[in-house]
Amino acid sequence: MSRAVILGTGSCLPKRILTNEDLEKMVDTSDEWITTRTGIKTRHIAGAGEETSKLASVAARRALDMAGVTPAEVDMIVLGTISCEKAMPSCACLVQKEIEAVNAFAFDINAACSGFLYGLDLADKYIRNNPDMKILVIGAENLSARTNWQDRNTCVLFGDGAGACLVTGNDQGRGVLASQLYADGRLWELLHMDSAPSLNPDLCSQPSDGPFIKMVGKDVFRYAVRAMADAITAVLQKEGLHIADITLVVPHQANIRILKSLADHLGVPLEKIYINVHKYGNTSAATVPIAMDEANREGRLLQGDLLLICTFGGGFTWGAALVRW
Repeated sequence: MSRAVILGTGSCLPKRILTNEDLEKMVDTSDEWITTRTGIKTRHIAGAGEETSKLASVAARRALDMAGVTPAEVDMIVLGTISCEKAMPSCACLVQKEIEAVNAFAFDINAACSGFLYGLDLADKYIRNNPDMKILVIGAENLSARTNWQDRNTCVLFGDGAGACLVTGNDQGRGVLASQLYADGRLWELLHMDSAPSLNPDLCSQPSDGPFIKMVGKDVFRYAVRAMADAITAVLQKEGLHIADITLVVPHQANIRILKSLADHLGVPLEKIYINVHKYGNTSAATVPIAMDEANREGRLLQGDLLLICTFGGGFTWGAALVRW
């Protein structure tokens, strides 16, 4: 059976770095308060010329360069985002234009922080049907454009960035071995973001103070840890594996306390969990591919290693995937 094997990874972060000390001058907060509750020290914030599609395009080119694949060879681009600079066309179409992937069809996935994992699972399904396909899977966000910078409970959490991987078919036992995806729309109010006001007055019945990310942090924390741990258990059982078989866990980077609680639930040392939330904060759909690219370039992922990806985001959406590197 042919599976989606990752040939190359790439990422891109905006140039500007916003520190906790910078935030102290903007809202009533402190470095100690942010660090203790989130583990975040810095985050990257986009500037002129660093729109979501531009960050995604740089990450895509870097993944293609590592894979030794030209843009013209790409058959499909699937991109997870909730913060494209345009409502239409899709961010994936803008990337297709930017990198000149003239033979690819392209579309976005809105699954919040789970967007990249949803996209990787979908790419694997395409490749199992057509192993010769070459697919770019991207997660990219400019959450600074969707953050209420007067709300100290949320503005300290989020950052901007993009990550990507290039996948194609492989029948030698490598690639995406299994995945488990979930959603529960009943809990949407705990983590959501309103759109811009409707121009149709009959559709303006729901009041909104702006298209910002809104979150009930304590409830999200409780659901996130349990949901990711359950998804990991399910995907391991599907393959008859145990957590001890895993080389590295790359989870969604939302909060250091969530990551520590996840490690406790799984019964693994924190060193087995890849962590970069302190540098970038929560970049939603971009967190997993950014972390995966960093781990790859640091030499922490070698051929044959077992990689476990897990994520949780607004919707709620969550899931886990097992990848033989």
